[in-house]
Amino acid sequence: MALHFGTEAWLAALFGLVIGSFLNVVIWRLPRMLELQWAAEGAQAADALAAPSGLPLPARLSLSTPGSHCPHCGHGIRWRHNIPVLSYLALRGRCADCHAGISLRYPLVELATAAWFAFCIAYWGASPMALAYCAWGATLLTLALIDWDTTLLPDCLTLPLLGAGLLASALHGIPVSLADAAWGAAGGYLSLWLVYWVFKLATGKEGMGYGDFKLFAALGAWLGWQALVPTILIASVFGLIAGLVMQITSGLREGGYIPFGPFLAGAGCAALVWGPDRVLDSLFAFAGM
Repeated sequence: MALHFGTEAWLAALFGLVIGSFLNVVIWRLPRMLELQWAAEGAQAADALAAPSGLPLPARLSLSTPGSHCPHCGHGIRWRHNIPVLSYLALRGRCADCHAGISLRYPLVELATAAWFAFCIAYWGASPMALAYCAWGATLLTLALIDWDTTLLPDCLTLPLLGAGLLASALHGIPVSLADAAWGAAGGYLSLWLVYWVFKLATGKEGMGYGDFKLFAALGAWLGWQALVPTILIASVFGLIAGLVMQITSGLREGGYIPFGPFLAGAGCAALVWGPDRVLDSLFAFAGM
């Protein structure tokens, strides 16, 4: 199917910029909200995910309150400084109050979301399927960056993503039968669960977290069981490459752990866009097979 970037696709891109701005809020706040919740329950301290400047987290934190503010100086962000991408360029990547640097990732997330939304509309047209895949991609981007930052894959995102995939297939909103989606969800979860236990019994260490099982199950629900092998293979290959590069550049974290969620999410998008068979062919060609 050819891409058609008409007016609807460009409008979707503008909407994607707004959604991307909201995703930045979710990516930063949701892990900290969970930390505060766990601290209130006595499970663990809530200082690991403090603001970059060391500012204490507010006693009450949600996705809507307090208002957007600089994580370095705490000043509220004026509406004119909160326009996706344009405000970053106008401020030259610095806070208007304390002039601390603003991460380039904020506009990149906005642009990535805009590009994905435009692609979905250009590829599937203005349809419920395109809207479903827009939401799917936005959720995967959020999960990937939260996992990269914190090694967390929150249940409040992975489980609804799994359920939405099964529901979308049941309502014929995506081109995956309910049987294929159900087998994909079960196979995705159980395959990584087995890998986890084999690795733990062999080494005494945990190679991944339960969030990875749930994310892979969600991908299986959206893509069908046929996409599981291509998805895990391409995620593993690029995860290995990233690990080697980080080891060479001394970029590995303490313990040498690399979050697997971002690679699963990226591989899932590749399997959706190019199809499982083409992903496998490309992977074999990359490996020289």
